[in-house]
Amino acid sequence: MKTALCIGALAAALLAHGASAQTSSDARFAATTLDLSGHGEARQPPDLATIDLGVSATAPTAVEAMAQNAAVMTKVIAAMRAKGVAEHDIATSTLSLAPQYVYPQGQAPQLTGYQATNRITVTLSDLAQVGPVVDAGVAGGANEAGQISFGLKSRASAENFARLAAIKALDDKAQVMADAAGYHIRRLVNLSEAGAVLAPQPVMMMARAQAMPVTPVETGEVVVSVDVHGEFELAH
Repeated sequence: MKTALCIGALAAALLAHGASAQTSSDARFAATTLDLSGHGEARQPPDLATIDLGVSATAPTAVEAMAQNAAVMTKVIAAMRAKGVAEHDIATSTLSLAPQYVYPQGQAPQLTGYQATNRITVTLSDLAQVGPVVDAGVAGGANEAGQISFGLKSRASAENFARLAAIKALDDKAQVMADAAGYHIRRLVNLSEAGAVLAPQPVMMMARAQAMPVTPVETGEVVVSVDVHGEFELAH
């Protein structure tokens, strides 16, 4: 009898524990929630530009290719400096040397020479100098041009503007959806940010082999965007 009572008490305790766990699990779904995202943007004129210029030289030997490349790139950098570009605003971005082959049909590849490539990134705060600096680089011997990218020296104010716009968009969307479903927003449960993104709107360039009038460059606007995610608790 004593053993039966003990087993019964244990079973009752297990049942009670199971009921408690179920109640705790159900408590997670006691509230109706709404998960949404919001997007915000800030647009403003850029105050910074980066220019990608390069020199590529091909010669029968690696030494000749590198020597020719170095001679031309020295002139390109001198042209940048003559336009007032500071030394710390000129940075080497790529320096490479690669063998060049031809591939005759049915034959082994044949080495024809070597190609040396040297690319620099030029940073400018005076955007009126972008066109003249590009032209000076090409005149100095640059035969490869990538793109011009416009940006901001400081993104903090633009990011905060975009952040506020994203939260406003999130709140507006939540209000509309809650009203449509017959609820009202009780509280904001969770808010997170995916991060701020700068879209510099690059301008593609092509190097020119002869002198031309100053290259016109339009700066346009840069766009800083922020995405946020929010979870709202709803109530009738």
